[in-house]
This record gives sequence, structure tokens and C-alpha cells, in this order.
Amino acid sequence: MAIETDPIELARTLIRRPSVTPDDQGCQQLIADFLAKAGFGVERLRYGPVDNLWARRGSTRPMLVFAGHTDVVPPGADDEWLVPPYEARIENGMLKGRGAADMKGSLAAMLAAGLRFVASHPRHAGSIGYLLTSDEEGVADDGTLRVMKTLAGRKELFDYCIVGEPSSAERLGDTVRVGRRGSLSGIMTVRGIQGHVAYPLAAGNPMHALARFIAAVNAEPIDAGNAHFPPTTFQMVYIHSDANAVNVVPGEARCRFNFRYSTVWNHKTLAAWAEEKLRAAGVDYEITWRNAGEPFLTEPGELTDAVAAAVREETGLDPELSTSGGTSDGRFIAPHGIDVVELGPLNATIHKVNEEVAVDDLLALERMYFSIAERLLL
Repeated sequence: MAIETDPIELARTLIRRPSVTPDDQGCQQLIADFLAKAGFGVERLRYGPVDNLWARRGSTRPMLVFAGHTDVVPPGADDEWLVPPYEARIENGMLKGRGAADMKGSLAAMLAAGLRFVASHPRHAGSIGYLLTSDEEGVADDGTLRVMKTLAGRKELFDYCIVGEPSSAERLGDTVRVGRRGSLSGIMTVRGIQGHVAYPLAAGNPMHALARFIAAVNAEPIDAGNAHFPPTTFQMVYIHSDANAVNVVPGEARCRFNFRYSTVWNHKTLAAWAEEKLRAAGVDYEITWRNAGEPFLTEPGELTDAVAAAVREETGLDPELSTSGGTSDGRFIAPHGIDVVELGPLNATIHKVNEEVAVDDLLALERMYFSIAERLLL
């Protein structure tokens, strides 16, 4: 099998490039060269330090796009890896290395499937495309978000999108993500009154004020979720308050917290709810809100049917259609009215040392992606 259509060799080639976000390390150029030879129109979109790739074959609808990212998280301590993180070694049927599961394995399977599809069906209906970024694991401001704004401005949107995030839990294909919760972070300073710890009535402890807010938020469930989403969750992720003396009440506290929220809310209504809790708790605060993405949901339809059928055909499983997990770049695609699902390998080792993916799973994933393209574009 030629390297252009071998997902395992493609994955190994990509893993050997240490593309820690947002440094693409030439991964997209490698992919672009393969796509151009197969008749795709290829466009490089660089915003700031971020490389993005938009490729398309065909000019009509419907259009199926495979989306993903070439960047990876840092490998961590090299001496904790059983094999070097960028060697891309195969042992006991497992491909090991940073990005093997998240998500260079998926990228290779997507590319191999698309190349095989256009070779097998050169006169396919509609269009097939790829949207890749080197800024999914980072701040994500100059990646898929910017590309989608560009495409929308050109009226070059598409119908269906498969994101290759590692969605599977126990077996390949057991879970397909059809939506994601929203993510809203509050970066807050709580103002108090510095004073001597022996005279607390003359001071105002900002940590005590913050504790009242935390207690109020956790006093009862924020919501009950709905048919597709679990209840909204709240987590403190950072707190700092220190007067650099053991007998001084600090004058301020800085903190950061996060809501993962369902379609019960949008970021504005949830932020307003939280600020009402702050005022009711008597907290003197300044806050900056960062919305990482609104929740989205792809309703059952042609895309979910095609994905479920491809998974069933390959594995015999009826996949769970889930909205669990963190965020993905699907949150930037779905708001444009595009059906989005995430289908990828097992997520047990993502972002960990000794990340790995089963070789057989990548081969099966390529067949699933190929089958989905056939179901939607023939």
C-alpha cells in the first residue's frame, strides 16, 4: 500500500514532528501536498502564530468536511515515557507517541479515507474537504474560530463535519459525540480590607467573602440539565491570597473558576446568574468572563445516521450519542448551522505520558470515515 493511503505510516510521520501548540512543524504542508496531488484545492490560512489549512474537492453541496488539529500538548518528562514521545514506535500492536490518539492518528485515518474515497469515486456528488489547525490545544483564538469566520464571510460553509477527537471510551466506536457543553470561566479579584488577624472586626477577609460565594453556588444544583445534557457544573481552579505575613489578613484574593453548562443557559445568562450570587453574598469583586464556547447539539439526522451505520458495520456496536467531555473545535463550527459529530479512537491515554493507540483501531477508523463519505456523497 502506498504511503499516501496508509494511515499507519501517515500517523507515524506526523507523530515524529514535535508540533507542540501552536507550532505546526510542517504537518499541514505534508497533508496539503497529498491533497493537492489528489485534486483538492488547498489554501493555507495563517493568523498570528497559527497555521490553518482549508482544502476542498468539488464545488457543489452537500459538503462533508473532516476537521482536526495538528498541534499536540507538551510531552512532559521524557524519562517517564517508556519509548521516546516522538519516535512513533509500534509495540504489541500499539502505536506510541505524543499525538497518537489526540489526534494525529485520526488525522492520518481521515486523510487516507478521503484519498481512497476520491480515487474510488472520482465523480462523487457534492464536495469533500478538510479543515485543520495548529491551535486547538492552545488558546484557540487564531485557529478554527478564525477560519470559520473567513469561510462564512465568503459564503463557503458546508453541511456535515466529522471531528476526529478521541471520542471512544472502552471500545472503538462505542461513543460518538453529537454535542458539547459550554465552557465559561470567571477570572476574579475579591477586594477585602487588610488588617491584623487579632482584630478581625477591623479587617475584611476576602477569602471569607469568596467562601460565601462558593457555598451559595454549591447550595443546590445549578440546573437539572435536559434530555441531552447533564446538569451544569462549577469548579474552582485557582485561588491566591497572601499578605506575606502570618498575622495579616490579606486585602484581596484572586481566583479563577469554570462552569461547564448545558443548553439551559448561554454565557450571558449564566454570568448574570453568577454575579447575582456574588452580590447576594456581599462580595466586593471585579470579574472578567472568558467564554470558551457555547453548548451545541447535532440533532438526529443524515449525519448521525451515517456515522452510526458506519460504526455498526465495522464494529457491531450501536454507538452512544453523547454530549459528555470537555470542549472541542466543534464549538466553532456548529454555530454556523453545520451538523457536527466527533468520532475518533480511545481517549484513555490522551494528554498523558505513554500516549498510544491501537494500530487495528486506526485501520478500522479509516474504514469508518470512508464508509461515512460513501453514505453522504454517493
